[in-house]
Amino acid sequence: MKIVFIGDIYGKSGLTALARFLPSLKRDYPHQLLIVNGENVADGLGMREQDYKTIMKHGAHVVTLGNHGFSKKEIFSFIDEANIVRPLNYPEGTPGKGVFTVNVNGTRVAILSVMGRIFMHDPLDSPFTALDKALREVKADITLVDVHAEATSEKLAIAHHLDGRVDVVVGTHTHVQTNDAMQLPKGTLYMTDVGMTGVKYGILGADKSIVLEKFKTGLPLRLKPSEDRILQINGAYIDTDASTIEPIHKSDPR
Repeated sequence: MKIVFIGDIYGKSGLTALARFLPSLKRDYPHQLLIVNGENVADGLGMREQDYKTIMKHGAHVVTLGNHGFSKKEIFSFIDEANIVRPLNYPEGTPGKGVFTVNVNGTRVAILSVMGRIFMHDPLDSPFTALDKALREVKADITLVDVHAEATSEKLAIAHHLDGRVDVVVGTHTHVQTNDAMQLPKGTLYMTDVGMTGVKYGILGADKSIVLEKFKTGLPLRLKPSEDRILQINGAYIDTDASTIEPIHKSDPR
């Protein structure tokens, strides 16, 4: 199966980039399943129902979340019925699903999400233990895991923990695409971070002037999405039949 995983959509610019680049992406990377990380789509923090509907309208089958997934209270009103995967290592009873299985032309694909704990400041359960427990119950032909984490070492450690047990492990959260798409020794396809979708010359999608001021002064300034018009889309192109994974990157000319 051919799968496209699109990295963190950041704000309105991210949605604009998704709409702008998807036609050529579909041509250049034909696929049967489109997965999108949407935890930053609502002004950089969380996801509103209209944002979710817009992403799905563009052809996504599943949306994954991360540490900002619950930043908009509105999500509690629709997350349980939506094709949304939130980190499964949240405590028991948290709204939403940590595992979502979609049927693609008779092939069952399970999408799982976990959040890392290194530098993330969220007191979640161990992603290793949560994955072990969830995988005992997963019944699917293809299994993909989104590891939403800050530390590259933690992402790679989780991937090695899962090597040979799942088909794909991709990372999100850092918004910087990594150059390490590979097949691990026991067969799992892996990429540390698929990158982000939105403004190209902001800082991780945010207004660079505010981020610079925050670094230079040390003040707790509130970030906001950049309004630059030069956009990009980043992700991973996965072919489970050929056992290949490669980065996707498209952007406007400078």
